[in-house]
Amino acid sequence: MSLQSLLSIETSGPGLYEFTDRVAGFLRDVAAEDGLLTLFLRHTSCSLLIQENADPDVRRDLDAFFRWLVPPANDPAMTYLTHRAEGPDDMPAHIKAALLPVSLGIPVVDGRLALGQWQGIYLFEHRAAPHRREVVLHLG
Repeated sequence: MSLQSLLSIETSGPGLYEFTDRVAGFLRDVAAEDGLLTLFLRHTSCSLLIQENADPDVRRDLDAFFRWLVPPANDPAMTYLTHRAEGPDDMPAHIKAALLPVSLGIPVVDGRLALGQWQGIYLFEHRAAPHRREVVLHLG
């Protein structure tokens, strides 16, 4: 038997938004035992990550690194970009999403996520404007 749910995550600009507690809540609500939880992001300009959730500097440094790696389209290094219809952060957001995962698989053991002690589940927003993002949860 498999179970599914849809999570909405509101973002207010670039950065990492942790939603581990909401995923754990889904597992409690469905009385999960053992299985594989798949998370799938229904967007092309943000990503999913499992990352450290103890020190907020890790999130800030990851965001800063990807801003350095893929600057906005109006940066002189990005003149080769042609897709600019939705602003200078649009195509760079697509590039970041192509480099990072949009789906994750996490084992569930005895109804709990088999994450490490300092691991959390994050949506990594790459766009400047606020967005409502959707993550499909599928427990199989």
